[in-house]
Amino acid sequence: MATKDKIFSSKVKYNGFFNFSDFYRFCYEWLSEEEGFNISEDKYVEKLKGDSKDIEVEWTGSKEINDYFKFEIKVKMRILALKKVELIQEGIKVQTNEGGVEVSISGTLVKDYQGKFETTAFNKFLRGIYERWIIANGITAMEDKLSSICDEFLTQAKAYLDLEGKR
Repeated sequence: MATKDKIFSSKVKYNGFFNFSDFYRFCYEWLSEEEGFNISEDKYVEKLKGDSKDIEVEWTGSKEINDYFKFEIKVKMRILALKKVELIQEGIKVQTNEGGVEVSISGTLVKDYQGKFETTAFNKFLRGIYERWIIANGITAMEDKLSSICDEFLTQAKAYLDLEGKR
C-alpha cells in the first residue's frame, strides 16, 4: 500500500471585486496546464441567499512524477455573498462580481503509489532501507517541489484577485 505524507496546507482570503467565472478558469488552467495536474471536480454547490449566493468548490488533482512518486492536491474554494455588480472602468460599464473568497490547498506526497514494494514482507523491509538510505535526498526534493507548487498556486490566486479587484 502506498504511503501518503501531507506536506503542505494553507489558505488565502480576499474580499472585493472579481469575476468569479474568470477566477475559476484561471485556477483550473493554472493547475492543469501550467503544472500538469489531472483535476477532477468533486463538489460544486451554490446556495442562494437573497440577491447573493454562496459557492463551494472542491477539486482533487494528481500528477505522477515517476514510477515511485505521485503528487496529490486538494483545493477548496468558498465564495461568500457573491453578487453581480456593475462598475465603470475607463468610461465603460463592466459586469463583474463582488464577494469574499477563501481558497485553500493541501498537498500530499504519495510514495510507492503502484504498490510494487507491498508484495511481500521482505519487499516492505527493502522499501524502508530504500527510502531511508538510498533516496532520502530525493524524498526531500519531492517534498520541497510539492510545497513550492502549492505555495505558488496560492500566490498566483491571490495576485489574480488583487489585480482583478484594482481595475
